[in-house]
Amino acid sequence: MKKTVLLISLLLTFSILMAACSGSSPPAPTGSPGQNGNQEQVVPTGDGPLIYGIYKAGDQTWFIDEGEASQRAVEARGGTFHFVDARMSPEENMDAIENAIANNADGILLCIVDQTMSQAVVDRLREANIPVVAVDDALEDDNGNKLAPWVGIDAYVIGYATGEWMANYAMETGMADDPNVGLLLLTMETVSSVVPRTEGQYDAFTGRIPDFPSDRIFRADYNGETAMGFEVANTIFLANPEITSWLVMAGNDEGAVGALRALEESELDFYSAVMGLGAYLAKDEWNLMGEATAMVAAAWFSAEDVGTISANMLLDYIIDGTPMTMETAVPAIIVTPHDYQEIMGSAAD
Repeated sequence: MKKTVLLISLLLTFSILMAACSGSSPPAPTGSPGQNGNQEQVVPTGDGPLIYGIYKAGDQTWFIDEGEASQRAVEARGGTFHFVDARMSPEENMDAIENAIANNADGILLCIVDQTMSQAVVDRLREANIPVVAVDDALEDDNGNKLAPWVGIDAYVIGYATGEWMANYAMETGMADDPNVGLLLLTMETVSSVVPRTEGQYDAFTGRIPDFPSDRIFRADYNGETAMGFEVANTIFLANPEITSWLVMAGNDEGAVGALRALEESELDFYSAVMGLGAYLAKDEWNLMGEATAMVAAAWFSAEDVGTISANMLLDYIIDGTPMTMETAVPAIIVTPHDYQEIMGSAAD
């Protein structure tokens, strides 16, 4: 009797296991901001176009906000939006392109990982007859000519505005004449949308303070991420202990926050000033610290504007055949701990 019960029990267990193994897998998600969907089969959820948003660093606040704005714009017009984080990997970037082609995407919004890939990407999408809009970082040839429509910021103008603001701050606080003050510009030499920001910062600052010693002006290259911003800034700070106060400008808010953390670690932040670029992380510093932070200002431009404008331009082309503008730049406003909530509205939350 015991053997019979044991046998029946084993057979039931085996049957349950087999049923579990043979059951169908749940459908793959269509992707949303913050998720990577390079290998997924994407099924449109509406009657409208299937739009891919492929971003070089999809875990960063800027790209998450931009992607969410594009998703709202696409879904408002009956389409499906699929967000892909390329994770700063050229290979994943190309995998995402191929996956979009395989899934019969109607259009792509793309912030490319490496701009030297621009021609290859544009050629591949032209071959597949899929229109693309470059967001933030342009798709361009070796001479800087745009190969596809672009939506982003006017890099030099915004850089110049931040440099001018920082120069005025330095003069008003007396830091411009202090021999213990240094200027650090964090840049990204391989990103065409960032280099003009740095050039604008430098030109405006040195134009306003022409006598600021050149041997106290430093440049450091980083990859756009907070950790690398911290690392390169910290290296500069430690290598120049005679400088006890710093004026810092960066190519984005991640770099600015990285430098801010480095200043705090070296206990230099109380006598220093950092200028954000984007304000999407600067506002978090102010929400937490108020004025008790070395993040004294930031240039605010809206990721939502970039996401909405680029998505609607692509949809207008796909749906109505409306020609796309080759260059569209969104404006920026300088914000501080005193006025950021009033100027940024709900974006300051």
